[in-house]
Amino acid sequence: MKRWHSLLLLLIVLLAAALRLTGPDWDQYEHFHPDERYITWVATTIEAPEEWASAFSPHGSTFNPFYWPANASSQGVGVLQDEQRNFAYGHLPLYLGVAGTRLVEQVPPSVTQALPQRWLLTRDILNGAGHIEFRHLTAVARALTALVDMLTVVFVFLIGRHLYGTPVGLLAGGLLAVNVMHVQLAHFFTVDPYLTFFTVLALYALVRSAGRVGRLWPSLTLAALAIGLAIGSKFTAVMLFVPLAVVLVLHKGLDRAQAARRMLAAILLSFFVFALTNPFALLDWTCQVVTPSVELGPLTIPAVDWRSCYLDNVLSQSSMVRGGDAFPFTRQYADTLPYLYPVVMQLRWGMGPLLGLAAFTGFGWAVGRAATHMPALRRRLGRTLAEAPRATDAELVLLAWTVPYFLVTGSFYVKFMRYMQPLTPFLMIYAAALLLAIRPRALRYGAAGAVALAALVYAVAFVSMYQTPHPWISASQWIFRNVQPGALLLHEKWDDPLPSSLEVDGVRRRRQEYRQEEVDWLRGAGPADDLSKLRTNLTLLSEADYMVLSSNRGYGVLPRLPQLYPNSHQYHQLLLSGRLGFDVVFVTGRGPHLGPLEIWPDRFAAPGLKPPPLVASYLAQAPRVTLGPADESFTVYDQPLPIILRNTERLTAEEMLERFVVAP
Repeated sequence: MKRWHSLLLLLIVLLAAALRLTGPDWDQYEHFHPDERYITWVATTIEAPEEWASAFSPHGSTFNPFYWPANASSQGVGVLQDEQRNFAYGHLPLYLGVAGTRLVEQVPPSVTQALPQRWLLTRDILNGAGHIEFRHLTAVARALTALVDMLTVVFVFLIGRHLYGTPVGLLAGGLLAVNVMHVQLAHFFTVDPYLTFFTVLALYALVRSAGRVGRLWPSLTLAALAIGLAIGSKFTAVMLFVPLAVVLVLHKGLDRAQAARRMLAAILLSFFVFALTNPFALLDWTCQVVTPSVELGPLTIPAVDWRSCYLDNVLSQSSMVRGGDAFPFTRQYADTLPYLYPVVMQLRWGMGPLLGLAAFTGFGWAVGRAATHMPALRRRLGRTLAEAPRATDAELVLLAWTVPYFLVTGSFYVKFMRYMQPLTPFLMIYAAALLLAIRPRALRYGAAGAVALAALVYAVAFVSMYQTPHPWISASQWIFRNVQPGALLLHEKWDDPLPSSLEVDGVRRRRQEYRQEEVDWLRGAGPADDLSKLRTNLTLLSEADYMVLSSNRGYGVLPRLPQLYPNSHQYHQLLLSGRLGFDVVFVTGRGPHLGPLEIWPDRFAAPGLKPPPLVASYLAQAPRVTLGPADESFTVYDQPLPIILRNTERLTAEEMLERFVVAP
């Protein structure tokens, strides 16, 4: 590398840090991300045991994520005790978040006092003594997630440089640094950034191994270690054994027996690392996990109770991504197209149009280069293909991860945008390689500059959003200031209830000042969406003083699915139009912005709803551009649009029911 290359890499890392460490208090640490909230809740009980003899006892250990330990407690948060808990995540990110917090707590107060008190580092991360554990864990773990994602940027540069040269590596690292989905996820204490980093680390070791003539074991050892850590973050990483196998198959110095022995050794090492970082995946056999009996002709495979709590959670997640009926909150993906939907969401919101187009076009370009290895295809297309540049073995190894991962994950019924994160670092490499392969030079640098600039502008606009109050904070403040204590507030199941307990006008206010009930429209699809369900929900609605739509989790889904909800799909339009006797009294939101220009998703077009006048007026206040509907998981945590409606007409449940066309 030249000196200016090193300087440019440093600037890219600093840019990544600035974007990821801006606004870690995006929700004022009110825990508005449900996955993060649960992981942090569990983290409050992970601590050194009083007696090490019980450290690895499933129901006696304070290390076990699958069980609430007896006598567990944490200041400022209610903790369950001595009962089973579901933990559908790898242990490793949980343990790292706790370890990072405990390490920070050892920093002497003299160091904190010597630093400017307004610094984020001083105020939120080093100031453990000034905050309850639940809050401090969140602050430290979010900062740790940001650092992990910055390391991902560095290793993407290294992979890009190894495959295509230093300029491609630098451009790939720069594109990942400003990738908005990565910037967003780096603000959450969740497992996906850890999975992505260890995946990138494993692929770095594997592409370095490809085509190597000398000793193979150092790179394979690093790869096996990283694969174990990746699986310890999320089970999805088991697919990393595919590129590992490809490295061994392509290696010209190994026969089949040698390749098989090295593959087995790598698997055993990965398993050992996984066991060290996820001990209770192997130690806790106290759950009930029954696979039903299966008849295969004359052979009957009996039902088996595997009892593994880890397997229980893996199977539960597998059922969810396939669209199991037990998860109504995933019905937003009904009628969405496999493969196309995740690509469109990345083009609109995860990467932005230009970067997304370059990324997926680059992916196709890389697959095309790999096709030149197919002898039959080369013979069929003759001289034209024979003269095409062929993919190197290292490129084939990388594709052995990206292609299977996209084919498997893109086929899921559930298509959360974060599921694409372990793929996006490599899409940045493909985008950079494609852009810098353009001829002539002027067009090459013009295209690369346009893509990078557009991505940078979008990233800056996105983090600018974190400088404005979270909409649920603003909505909570409005409730505390305008709604009498004791009022009945309704919210929709699977949505966050408001208000959130917080300080308003110098006084600590609590959500318990209000009565809270929930209406459940998403559960009970098909025949269960009947008159009885309508009456139950409308009875609650008739008794309520206010209805709080914290987000579009409900109204973004129900109106789109009349075949699943023949009755309930009418509810939100009737509610928002005022026909159920409720009027909108408050609405607020926030979105990526540069100056007065804002970028907001269209929340009403896809479900076919007409926004109420007050909402329409609010949305028209500032110049806004939209890229169309957004995946709910991209907007609901940090940029929701809460709407509060007051029950002004006090209609009875039967009067409301008359507004519905009830299905027979």
